[in-house]
Amino acid sequence: MGGLFVVFIVLLFLVVMMVKTVRMVPQGFEWTVERFGKYTHTMSPGLHFLIPIAQGVGRKVNMMEQVLEVPSQDVITKDNAVVKVDGVIFFQVLDAAKAAYEVSNLEQATVALVMTNIRTAIGSMDLDESLSKRDEINAKLLNVVDHATGPWGIKVNRIELKDIQPPRDLVDSMARQMKAEREKRAQILEAEGGRASEILRAEGEKQNAVLTAEGKREAAFREAEARERLAEAEAKATTMVSEAIARGNVQAINYFVAQKYIEALKEFAASPNQKIFMLPMEVTGVIGSLAGIAELAKENLGRVPPPAPVRPGSPTVPTSGS
Repeated sequence: MGGLFVVFIVLLFLVVMMVKTVRMVPQGFEWTVERFGKYTHTMSPGLHFLIPIAQGVGRKVNMMEQVLEVPSQDVITKDNAVVKVDGVIFFQVLDAAKAAYEVSNLEQATVALVMTNIRTAIGSMDLDESLSKRDEINAKLLNVVDHATGPWGIKVNRIELKDIQPPRDLVDSMARQMKAEREKRAQILEAEGGRASEILRAEGEKQNAVLTAEGKREAAFREAEARERLAEAEAKATTMVSEAIARGNVQAINYFVAQKYIEALKEFAASPNQKIFMLPMEVTGVIGSLAGIAELAKENLGRVPPPAPVRPGSPTVPTSGS
């Protein structure tokens, strides 16, 4: 019985020694090796052999990118506004030995460092700047924290502020201010629109007045031209009548008098207030004047040259009197 117990103890010892000797590091991790408590080297992912009792695994370090939550904290801005700020940190261990032995608690130290620099970055800005320049704050935090954590063997890839929350009363004040600004802009745009409309209306009236004046000018020019041509025709007719009188043709006087007489009758007849009018002159005088016009017409018709003789064999064109 005692012999079996000894054999069991020996087998258990051999199993423990085997476990202590053969070590397999999983992918994404690195293990540090210590000899009698002192760091000697780092084991990469894969199969490794250690000397039992003399060598042992020190720290198992995660080499994958990790995410840390930054808890919400109250931060006072440059204009004494209190805001609640939280965020996230993305980092990766590059040197397992430094991450294991250069800092006591890597994650806690990183979060504390980020929280401190958040207070510094936002405390140097006004509330409006801290709300509108989040990318600038992230870049500033990343630069400072990455430089500070370099001796710890880690690389901080990104720092993002998730939320910057002002107090409720301050949010209401900002909403009222934004509403007032939008109403102001709306009134300015409406005034500018009215001004532009008035300018366009004035320009249209100006152009209309110019076109009307040009139209009146053109009409006056045409009327003057018509009067000029009428005067020329009147002068020419007067000259012809004078020449006819000079040749001894008394009927020309009758033509001239009859023309003026008929024009006067036309004006009397065109009057809108006259329905019936009386002739204060002898009708025979008008008839005589008309007779003179007829004699002048016959005399002019007598001066028309005879038609050309028709050649034999050519077709004869019938006249209206035939």
